[in-house]
Amino acid sequence: MELDGSREIAAPRAAVWAALNDPQVLQACIPGCQELHGSPEEGFAATVKQKVGPVSATFKGQVTLEDVVEGESYRIVGEGKGGAAGFAKGAAAVKLEEIDETTTRLDYHVDAKVGGKLAQLGSRVIDGFA
Repeated sequence: MELDGSREIAAPRAAVWAALNDPQVLQACIPGCQELHGSPEEGFAATVKQKVGPVSATFKGQVTLEDVVEGESYRIVGEGKGGAAGFAKGAAAVKLEEIDETTTRLDYHVDAKVGGKLAQLGSRVIDGFA
């Protein structure tokens, strides 16, 4: 599954970059995230509880940052296991562009894969959830 998009954020690029690297901000941005700890340098550990269609599971996983260009871009790579529900893994390329002093555009490209019961749901259900 692939997702592409961009968002304009009413904040300077430095503030957006800081938020992208703050575990508390990231946790608030991840639906169902019950726990997220770590650092951008060493990676993050996460626990996420989700329901996708008829499948409900708690996923435990790891997230690391690669190809970091300070203040501009990185690749966030993650993998999580949800027991009998299956697994999810993927990566997102994230790039920040300053539009003006108070506005930043965030561009992203996500490539994700799921397996187990999740994969049996079909792309319609999974794409709708994503």
